[in-house]
Amino acid sequence: MSPSDGSGGGGQDRGRDRTDEHVERWLPVLPDLDPDIEGAVTRMKMIAHHLRRFRDQSLADYDLQRHEFETLHALAGRGGKASPSELANDLDMAPASVTGRLDTLAHRGFVRRTPSATDRRRVDIELTEEGRATWLGSMDVLGHEEYRLLGALDADERRTLSDLLRRILLAAEDVQSLR
Repeated sequence: MSPSDGSGGGGQDRGRDRTDEHVERWLPVLPDLDPDIEGAVTRMKMIAHHLRRFRDQSLADYDLQRHEFETLHALAGRGGKASPSELANDLDMAPASVTGRLDTLAHRGFVRRTPSATDRRRVDIELTEEGRATWLGSMDVLGHEEYRLLGALDADERRTLSDLLRRILLAAEDVQSLR
């Protein structure tokens, strides 16, 4: 297959996708519609939806709820060890809510509570080997799909895409511009 047939491989693929039909359908209804903006936003939504389906299937395959994965992910991001308050902060949750999550994960053998080495009044949460393996396994499925999708671009194109999306996200995060 060639790069222009939509199979990936980089290059200037100008094949048609479902979004092209979507934009064509809406242009007569909304003549001021910018087809590039509508196309970009619709494609971002469709890619996000596609990746969400892969994530959800991966979590189901590993018998994880999304909130369990998010908690394991936050803990792994801290090197596999954190206090409950650090996890609550990372997850933007009330500490009592995190305690419930940690109880479930401890019961499943994914985390363990250990006395803090620096404060005897505190406990630390540690990711167990089973918890780490489950987290990594569930991430692996989604990671492979992300690499497959972005493999349609060469390294320079991926960097450009990332830079362009950063500019868009910075505009979205600029709450001052909304006032």
